[in-house]
Amino acid sequence: MILRTLLAGALAFGALAAPVHAAAPASRQPSVTWHECPAYSDDVLRSLGVPDKEFAKFRALYGRTECGTLAVPQDYSDPGGKQITIAFTRLRASDRARRLGSLAVNPGGPGGSGYLMPIDLVMGGMKLNERYDLIGLDPRGTGYSTKAACRPPEQGPPPPGPVTEQQARAVYAATVAANKACAATDPGFLGQLTTANAARDLDRLRAALGERKIAFLGVSWGTWFGAVYRSLFPDRVRAMWLDSVALTVPRMDVFTEVRAGAADRDFRRMAAWVAARDDTYGFGDTQAEVIEALTRLRERFAADPVTFTDIDLTVDGRMIADAASQPSPAWPDTAQVFKELVTATGPDAPPTLKRLAGGERPAPPAGAPERGNKPANVAYFCNEDSGSRTFESAWRAYQERLTRYPVTGEATAFVPGCAGWPLPVREVRLRNGGGPLVLSGHLHESPSPYQWTLDMRAAVGGTVVTVDDDVHGSGLRTPDCVAAVVAFFETGRRVRTCEGVPLP
Repeated sequence: MILRTLLAGALAFGALAAPVHAAAPASRQPSVTWHECPAYSDDVLRSLGVPDKEFAKFRALYGRTECGTLAVPQDYSDPGGKQITIAFTRLRASDRARRLGSLAVNPGGPGGSGYLMPIDLVMGGMKLNERYDLIGLDPRGTGYSTKAACRPPEQGPPPPGPVTEQQARAVYAATVAANKACAATDPGFLGQLTTANAARDLDRLRAALGERKIAFLGVSWGTWFGAVYRSLFPDRVRAMWLDSVALTVPRMDVFTEVRAGAADRDFRRMAAWVAARDDTYGFGDTQAEVIEALTRLRERFAADPVTFTDIDLTVDGRMIADAASQPSPAWPDTAQVFKELVTATGPDAPPTLKRLAGGERPAPPAGAPERGNKPANVAYFCNEDSGSRTFESAWRAYQERLTRYPVTGEATAFVPGCAGWPLPVREVRLRNGGGPLVLSGHLHESPSPYQWTLDMRAAVGGTVVTVDDDVHGSGLRTPDCVAAVVAFFETGRRVRTCEGVPLP
């Protein structure tokens, strides 16, 4: 995973699914507890990726932000029982005379914090805050909301070289043990980390804020969150835009397979891009020649991994596969790394790899907000995963992917992440109906393959916006798509396409 991180940065997970049942009636009208917002130092802002020159803008927006909590039932089948806390922010509309309502936002995960997402969006050029109060919610289990303290499995890579069945069985056994131990720490709470319950929490927040309807903007897993909310509460959606749309089948085995195929297709696009620049990279001037050359490169490092002692990094076939699975903004660096690896023998790393390595990311400073919660990520996925979790089925599928995708297949999971998770699986039922809905899908991306956008439209309706790029969640960042999002929420205008991230 190291080259993946170096070349492209972290990607939010694509979504899985949650059970959809009627919510139990609340025992009392929900009410918000308002409190002083957390204080963030300059070091914290830097850790969040805010440039020094943008500190004043961030602090001005944060100064307008209100912070609150809401008590909700841990288990909605027992609304008068144990209560947990949901944390959120509200960035009030700047044009109060023309205010349209509240708009909740979610960045994905599952486990991602939405607490500061309203500020992130505004600083990125999304002018929704003029007419909407933006609501940044930490779903249950994440951020400043009530969360678990267990340690879920950390699936670090096995030793360099091809994964053996014995190594994979050891990882599988460790995953089973860690998942069982995590779930046992607080099964009553962890078992209630479902997307349907997160949707019920959002609806209680809507009521507590005095809104008859609420708008919603979600990306990645946030699209599943939105789809479930709209299915549960179809008459309470003002408008909804979902970008990089989740699969509609809550199965991690399907999730892995479909993503693997999309990653290979995008790699073939990269191969064509590299072929058009043969004078620069030297892998051949046709797509087929580049694919063959990079297949040989991966096979070479798989058979004979090379350790670069000056950056303490070993490159093997799996790292080549990771790098080959990156979206287009990473292609120039990826192709240059591959070019330099052709003649690299160690012990010193080639220059581009050394530049990208750049040392380990420092730990967050004291007071930094949590941006992603691993126990919540595991619980939301595994409480809703109806796919196979056996070692045999996962190992067989992995071996088939190695054959089918000779360059990128080794980057895929060889054990199921939910192996051993002991809590009950919840069923899923999406419904077609509810407020205006737009689904923006990216033609070539692999974290949320485009087919899932079409599948979601078939399941819940809505208008599809096609984005011709391969960048997960770019609909919330590229100017043309951002303008389309704002126009939709303010006027209801819908488009069929918007411009994504151009090829480098």
